[in-house]
Amino acid sequence: MDRVMERQYDFDLTYITERIISVFFPPLLEEQRYRLNLKEVASMLKSKHQDKFLLFNLSEKRLDITRLNPKVHDFGWPDLHAPPLDKICAMCKAMETWLNSDPQHVVVLHCKGNKGKTGVIIAAYMHYSKISQIPPSFCPALTVYSSLYTLSTGYFPFLKIYQSMQLVYTSGIYDLQGSAGRKLCVTIEPALLLKGDIMVKCYHRRVQAAERDTVFRVQFHTCTIHGVQLWFGKGELDEACSDDRFPPDATVEFVFSSGPEKIKGREYQRNDPAVTVDYNTTDPVVRWDSYENFNQRHQDSLEGMRTYMIALTHVNTRECLDLVLP
Repeated sequence: MDRVMERQYDFDLTYITERIISVFFPPLLEEQRYRLNLKEVASMLKSKHQDKFLLFNLSEKRLDITRLNPKVHDFGWPDLHAPPLDKICAMCKAMETWLNSDPQHVVVLHCKGNKGKTGVIIAAYMHYSKISQIPPSFCPALTVYSSLYTLSTGYFPFLKIYQSMQLVYTSGIYDLQGSAGRKLCVTIEPALLLKGDIMVKCYHRRVQAAERDTVFRVQFHTCTIHGVQLWFGKGELDEACSDDRFPPDATVEFVFSSGPEKIKGREYQRNDPAVTVDYNTTDPVVRWDSYENFNQRHQDSLEGMRTYMIALTHVNTRECLDLVLP
């Protein structure tokens, strides 16, 4: 840490890193001196970083801070209290976005009061950055272990994998009729590169109707992967956790590797010979992405409402004309 200003002024300006700066004011500093020192800080920052700095205010919101620098994010919370977790996450994300958008960008953490606030955010951001830098993982296989429930019309599961709510993989449709095994193994070749928020949904393709049912849904972040396997029990599987057709010992296993090559010693992960796979990707029931237009639904509903209101206005206008005209 490079301490630039100390004791010469009523504030402590410290370069935690080359791009993260801490500015601390004592809690009992009188208002007039605080405002004068605040102007001095703004002048120093502008002379060295021009308009490339973004200020995060960890204390109460103040208009004088905004007047000196329009690029201010207010994330304050009471002294000697733990900050809300969602506020920490939002601040870390905002810091990352700002710093990544330009190599000249710097972040300024402003605090008047308890210096511990700055320490909390710096520690949180260091941990957040470590998670963000975790390399992606390759997923070559997924296995469902259970006495899979059977239907009178057969059981035809298929999988969809989403990364940050974007569809990245759709499996074929598996036909488990005649299979006596207790597992379903989905082999992904080449191995799928995954990073960040991941969601896996298993569906059952109905035979007698162009419909599908959700069998289970599971979500995780790749930063939670510590090893080559990630297991989820029945209680951790949405939909399946309350489905009596899933036995209590049902599990879903993900296999990960550091590269796209096959993992040696995992050849046992094979389906029963009676299991067949239909890779017909033109089936609209399989291809349909239920999250593709998620952000457009509200807009679409408003468009429909607007059309309805126009039509209703037109009808009311005609009714009024009918009442007025002889």
